[in-house]
Amino acid sequence: MSMRVPAPARMLLMLACAIVSPHAPAAAADAAAVPMPAAPTVAAAPTPRGPCRPNPLGTRQLYLRGDFNQWAAEDSRALYWNCSRFEGVVTLEGSTRFKFGDDGWAADADFGAGALDSTLLAPKGPELRREFHGTYRMLLDMADSMTTPNLLVQACPAQAGPTPTLFLRGAMTGWSALDDYAFQYSCDAWYLNVTLTGRTEFKVADIGWLPASTYGAKGGLGDVAANVPFHLSTGDVANLAFEFKGEHTLRLAFPGGMPTLGIGPLTWANPRQERVSDPVALSLRHDSRAASDKSPFGAMPAGTEAGFVLHGGPGVAEAWLVLESRLLTGNQDLLEYREIARLPMTRSGSGDDLAWHASHRFDAKGVYGYWFLVRVGAQWFAYQNNRDVVPWTREKGSNGVGAVDALGAPAGFATAPLALGSVSPATVRRYRLTVYDPAFEVPSWARDAIFYYIFPDRFRNGDPSNDPKPGVTRYHDKTVELHNDWNQLPFKPHSGDGSDDLYSNDFFGGDIAGIIEKLDYIADLGANTLYITPLFRASSNHKYDTADYHQVDPGFGSNADFARLASEAAKRGIRLLPDVSLNHVGADSLYFDRYGNFGGQGAFANGRINPASPYADWFSFDATQSEPDRQYRGWVGVKGLPELDKSSASFRRFAYGDADSVMLHWLDQGAAGWRMDVAPWVPDDFWREWRTAIRAHKPDALLVSEAWFDASKFLLGDMFDATMNYIFRNVVLDYAAGGDAQASYPSLELVREAYPPQSLHTAMNLLSGHDVARTLHVLGWKPEVVDPAAIALAKQRLRLAMFFQLSYPGAPAIFYGDEVGVTGGDDPYNRGTYPWADRGGKPDLALLADVKALLAMRKAHPVLSHGSLDAPLLLDAHRIVLLRRDGAAWAVTATNNAQVATTVRITLPADAPASFRDALTGEMHAVGADHVLEFAVPALFGTALVAD
Repeated sequence: MSMRVPAPARMLLMLACAIVSPHAPAAAADAAAVPMPAAPTVAAAPTPRGPCRPNPLGTRQLYLRGDFNQWAAEDSRALYWNCSRFEGVVTLEGSTRFKFGDDGWAADADFGAGALDSTLLAPKGPELRREFHGTYRMLLDMADSMTTPNLLVQACPAQAGPTPTLFLRGAMTGWSALDDYAFQYSCDAWYLNVTLTGRTEFKVADIGWLPASTYGAKGGLGDVAANVPFHLSTGDVANLAFEFKGEHTLRLAFPGGMPTLGIGPLTWANPRQERVSDPVALSLRHDSRAASDKSPFGAMPAGTEAGFVLHGGPGVAEAWLVLESRLLTGNQDLLEYREIARLPMTRSGSGDDLAWHASHRFDAKGVYGYWFLVRVGAQWFAYQNNRDVVPWTREKGSNGVGAVDALGAPAGFATAPLALGSVSPATVRRYRLTVYDPAFEVPSWARDAIFYYIFPDRFRNGDPSNDPKPGVTRYHDKTVELHNDWNQLPFKPHSGDGSDDLYSNDFFGGDIAGIIEKLDYIADLGANTLYITPLFRASSNHKYDTADYHQVDPGFGSNADFARLASEAAKRGIRLLPDVSLNHVGADSLYFDRYGNFGGQGAFANGRINPASPYADWFSFDATQSEPDRQYRGWVGVKGLPELDKSSASFRRFAYGDADSVMLHWLDQGAAGWRMDVAPWVPDDFWREWRTAIRAHKPDALLVSEAWFDASKFLLGDMFDATMNYIFRNVVLDYAAGGDAQASYPSLELVREAYPPQSLHTAMNLLSGHDVARTLHVLGWKPEVVDPAAIALAKQRLRLAMFFQLSYPGAPAIFYGDEVGVTGGDDPYNRGTYPWADRGGKPDLALLADVKALLAMRKAHPVLSHGSLDAPLLLDAHRIVLLRRDGAAWAVTATNNAQVATTVRITLPADAPASFRDALTGEMHAVGADHVLEFAVPALFGTALVAD
């Protein structure tokens, strides 16, 4: 559905004047003025521009200057070049004399009134006078003349629409809220400029995905047409899609309260897009991964003194190292830095090769940011992190080589920069630095973990007698669905598959008995740790809506079955890592009991607040509301998942504090640790107490967080050992799909630098999962693809991705069925069943054999798990070559995402072995003269050379 927008008014503001220039003699400034006869036009969307031209002022800025600010050139009243015009939004009040000029009133940048009753301005023309009351968009259109621009003044209406900052969130951002994709309010609507190519799916949402400020399409994928406003909906909405073709402006408006999105050619001047041209500023350089620039490398234990070096040419008047500590809570919805030090840097060197030095001792663990404040003449610059987008992570910058940006000249900087003044913390891209507890240790077994990742309802049905029964098994106040065909697709409501209208209530019958039945298969595959999504009693098929933390779900078996699974797995050298959420429970649970299925003892039994419940203080209620849905808070607005009050002392005792608490009970039943759901929504002090309790009970328990973004704050030694590495997933799948390795690999370099080494080597490196589309789907095997060659290509790309996964530091996680060619898009199709041959499935046994060989390679060569990791020996668009060392063991791994084979030629350190062996084929490769090693890498695959 589209909506027409009223055409803008055509009348231009007619400006007549008889006022002289502000830098004329003072007596002339009192001359009389002719009143302005016309009103401004009503602001509307910027119109498409004519042919683009370079900024006629070069790097100089144009400003609205007048008696309202003593004729100063202020950033708040700057006009920005937009292809063929200068454009800016300003707020003015009262009778105003003004002109347009650059910082120095240069002859070619001093525009005043032209002919009487004309909107054309003239070089060095007299002042203009007008009565202003509010906010206005001013445009100096130079399409017809570069010396006599046409002035258009548009009155901006009162702001209408949402108050939270909204972001374009989609495939281009890893669905994260990135500052470069934030809409900016400008006069009449929210605008965003992007440069994108290809059909892309997205939504518009705030940082926290709140339903009231998440905008998309109702009833299915919404195709946005160019230059046609699209009517948006909020809440539970589908993605939008657009075929991008380069530069575009997105315009989000709320006419009559109706959210509409328009996408068209580039029409809006973004005031944040100015770039630095000063040659001295551009000579600045710092590489956080270079030993010459920062020492020691990467994350470091508290108590370490670190040295920082900034390089540059002559002309720098002074340089300061700014150090800040970060507060990051929630799912990145609050991002704050607090300055802890601003250190003057000492210059060394001579000629064109100069360096500025500073050092600081970091005594407290935490996540820190640093950047450099530099003065060149009267101008201040920030040398800061680069503009790389890190998957899922709000903060931009992958560390390494940074970038310089202008800061203006805030008051107070000229003599002693004691305050940031007008510099907004949100505009600074800090280098990230992790300082962890010197006593931080992870379980010794964790660096050798290879996870087999199971969604239990879909893996194997070993006991049909416990299958959920339609009409008998309750799903809230309704019932469940049971698939009669194991190989059927999962149901999706409103998709036409014949299912009911309920989500997550369809079951296949997978259970613990089925997992036990296939433990030998898992061991033979090469995995040694089971990560299983929740097994505890719950209404849904995914079980994140916990109903009883102390009971295995009857559809999966019994508590005794859990203990038997742990015991049988241990006999095969396999550990068990269960999953659970301590952030929310199910509305249909013992603790909440909204539907009265648990005896009425819940805190919201039968849809009413129950102060007598033993769980009453686990939740926050608002008794002033009459509607049940408004009386409690559902996690991210989902009323089926009541959010727990994690500050409740009784809940903390129940969860981990008491001797028979949930966490400790299941450790006693054989769990080897925990994977904790939605970790960012739980307070840090909760996790600190939680870790202390678990480690006191089971010192070698592995503690893994679900955090999709840069998880440094969780890896300081006081909360988690490792995290699910979704950054790794995005980088590897982008690379395996044919993406430019030079563009994506820096995000892995950030992880290498930001995570403590022990956490890097235990990160859960997944490719597929129950919350994301399967790898084969991402790499090209979608439902509409039936061409055998296209399917074979997708499978070869999967082999490449798994080669990288199984030759890289961290704990690989194989999502059940990936190893035999299971594909599927977003939930629920990523949660399809394993295609067991004895249940009518068709597993790809050739792919299975290849995956087993890769797992065997990793297990046979511990250097692939334990070995150090440095910057790539070779990184180009298609190839990534890494050197690994573990004592006397060496490995060189190389991957190639091109569809043709390649030859790699690298120079090794002088102490490298004389020869290497191919870990898969056994072929020997001698190191030649000058320590050069040359070898072939197959198309869409990799080569691992080892020397033990």
